[in-house]
Amino acid sequence: MPTDDLPETFHVTTDEQLRAVSNLTRHRIMAVLRFEPATITQIAERVGLAKGSSSYHVRLLERAGLVKVVRTRKVRGVTERYYAMAARSIELPDPGEGGPDVLMRHAVADLEASPARAERHVRMAHLRLTDEQFAELGARLEALADEYRALSDPALADASLVFALFHPATGDDAEGEAK
Repeated sequence: MPTDDLPETFHVTTDEQLRAVSNLTRHRIMAVLRFEPATITQIAERVGLAKGSSSYHVRLLERAGLVKVVRTRKVRGVTERYYAMAARSIELPDPGEGGPDVLMRHAVADLEASPARAERHVRMAHLRLTDEQFAELGARLEALADEYRALSDPALADASLVFALFHPATGDDAEGEAK
């Protein structure tokens, strides 16, 4: 399926959609479908699931509108369905103050599950920036991610890029909440 036909962004707006993307297994299934359509069997093999479990999770994603059947074919009398993402990217709602950040939790789980001997670049930097510098850095990080996403080749192994630019809570923030 050519990705030219896909909408750019799918905005998660309902509780059903949020529950669907909040599950780590479904997050990993969506990663499989990021670049090319796959059958339940192919998804199960790539994620390391039983076909029944894979089918269950894909049905939930399909019901939530996050994935869709893009083609079918008959194989020995059985209709084989190929699933793909419903959009190139998925935008989650802001978790709100104190709420869990699903995207970051999945990213950490994926990082922890990645092979220890594989090359990785992980870094945390504490910065002190003006509001303008903060906004500029955020825009540059997003542009860099978009640039490399456009260069992605489905024939190559996956690489994940996750970044978070935020103002951490301070003692003053916690004190203000307690009042």
